[in-house]
Amino acid sequence: MPTLVNYSGDDEIYSGGSFYTNPSDLGRLYSTVSHVDVYSPACKRARISAPFLFEPSGFEQNKRPSIEVLPDECLFEIFKRVPEGKERSSCARVSKKWLMLLSSIRRSEFCNSNTVAEEKKETAAPVCNDVEMVSCEDSGEVESDGYLTRSLEGKKATDLRLAAIAVGTSSRGGLGKLLIRGSNSVRGVTNIGLSAIARGCPSLRALSLWNVPFVGDEGLFEIAKECHLLEKLDLSNCPSISNKGLIAIAGNCPNLSSLNIESCSKIGNEGLQAIGKLCPKLHSISIKDCPLIGDHGISSLVSSASSLLTRVKLQALNITDFSLAVIGHYGKAVTNLSLSVLQHVSEKGFWVMGNAQGLQKLMSLTITSCRGITDVSLEAIAKGSLNLKQMCLRKCCFVSDNGLVAFTKAAGSLESLQLEECNRITQSGIVGALSNCGTKLKALSLVKCMGIKDMALGMAVPSPCSYLRYLSIKNCPGFGSASLAVVGKLCPQLQHVDLSGLCGITDSGILPLLESCEAGLVKVNLNGCMSLTDEVVSALARLHGRTLELLNLDGCRKITDASLVAIAENCLFLSDLDLSKCAVTDSGIAVMSSSEHLNLQVLSLSGCSEVSNKSLPCLKKMGRTLVGLNLQNCSSISSSTVELLVESLWRCDILS
Repeated sequence: MPTLVNYSGDDEIYSGGSFYTNPSDLGRLYSTVSHVDVYSPACKRARISAPFLFEPSGFEQNKRPSIEVLPDECLFEIFKRVPEGKERSSCARVSKKWLMLLSSIRRSEFCNSNTVAEEKKETAAPVCNDVEMVSCEDSGEVESDGYLTRSLEGKKATDLRLAAIAVGTSSRGGLGKLLIRGSNSVRGVTNIGLSAIARGCPSLRALSLWNVPFVGDEGLFEIAKECHLLEKLDLSNCPSISNKGLIAIAGNCPNLSSLNIESCSKIGNEGLQAIGKLCPKLHSISIKDCPLIGDHGISSLVSSASSLLTRVKLQALNITDFSLAVIGHYGKAVTNLSLSVLQHVSEKGFWVMGNAQGLQKLMSLTITSCRGITDVSLEAIAKGSLNLKQMCLRKCCFVSDNGLVAFTKAAGSLESLQLEECNRITQSGIVGALSNCGTKLKALSLVKCMGIKDMALGMAVPSPCSYLRYLSIKNCPGFGSASLAVVGKLCPQLQHVDLSGLCGITDSGILPLLESCEAGLVKVNLNGCMSLTDEVVSALARLHGRTLELLNLDGCRKITDASLVAIAENCLFLSDLDLSKCAVTDSGIAVMSSSEHLNLQVLSLSGCSEVSNKSLPCLKKMGRTLVGLNLQNCSSISSSTVELLVESLWRCDILS
């Protein structure tokens, strides 16, 4: 019979003390328990604090009762009956083993999961003793589209964190959106972590996996098996995921509406074919740099999902003219189309796409680095897309003035035109395009078009483009004062002007544009226009001071305090002013601070070496409305002055 020895005297604790004289008896005790705490009063015999069994060969201590000795199957059954909320989270904190066991239980397998009180919903996410804390802030918790969202990036992306998220969010309705960006180099995300999410979060609607090389088809199998509400799937640089995983998603997630695949080397035509046939709600696809995807996959997907597919983006794929012909014929619902770096598509492919007359609902078209875009194919696209409103051409080296003019003439609904690195476009093509789009075009953007040369127009100025509100001409070195004067006469209703990087324009070129703008300029960006003087700023403030809200003069080295005087006197609604690297001084800052109606919110004085510590009182006064102040590279302003400003302007974000 077990006998409990009680002692009520003054005890001292001796850890691991021995009271056996026979070494063999001592070995028998240690075989039962690895560590025994022994109580021993001074000058008295030692005693132990646990019951002993007396046997013929001696006595030994009973094993200490512990739930850890139970097999995983028993723990599984116990955990199934733990109420969700605080109790379940507390269990998950005990150890990695318990956390992973809890995360392996499907939400539907928990007993009485629908009868738990709602007051337990505020429980925190679970942790375990040897895992870093997982909190809402750490894992990027936000509310998006009405459901819970978590985001893990870099070293925080581990299986343990995913398991903790799966258990912790179960009492809050489950996870709705999960984004994983990168993976821990030592303990990265694997199929185990993704499986935990699948079992614990059947309500998952959006899954995004970027650069997770250890997640393969098994993880997607679990997602497909449990998360039937999945609507958005984003796979980028996932080399272990193949057609099998994508086919599983297609067969079990009928609500899938958006699919993005990028740099997934094992995904090919079979996966896309399954998506097209089994996902009737698909309306958006984006596929980039997948070498196994070709004409068969794209054509099957587009033709199968033709009734609802509205957004298509294809980039760096091994497709030919056949795929574009299918898009032109079956893309009856497509409104947004983006085609980039399609090296095997010729002029014929784009021509057939336009003449197929299937893109009647197309409203936005972006074409980048496609050699098949020529004057002929561009005109065919315009004739086959009568509702086209936005057109963007990037690095299309075979499009010339003739093609641009023909395109704008046929595209009667065009509202926005962007040309980037189209080097065969000249001033004549731009003027012709503006003339053709006089009644519709609202925005024109030219970026790095090296073919534009500054020259006076040799013909009569055509009818003005009265609807153009936004004009952006960036880094076109040949675009000078003569070209700008012509554009100014053609566009009398401009409100937003961006002339960044046009170092060749002078006052004589921009003044006609300022004088011809009848509607009143709202935003003006003259960044890098080094030849402009105070005369331009004075005219701008005088003519458009009642509407101007943003003015960027970064790098305009000829701008002095005279411009600041004009701004202070005339600009009533100016909120954002950039004077970086301008020749302004303390006197100009004082003039602006004394203005009664100037209420700047953002002011940049970066690189203004003539602004010194003397401007401290003026900057403090202006700080009543400032929320952003840039004092970087201001060599005459000391660090102590910046510290005083930081103390005074507590609501202003100061860069120094």
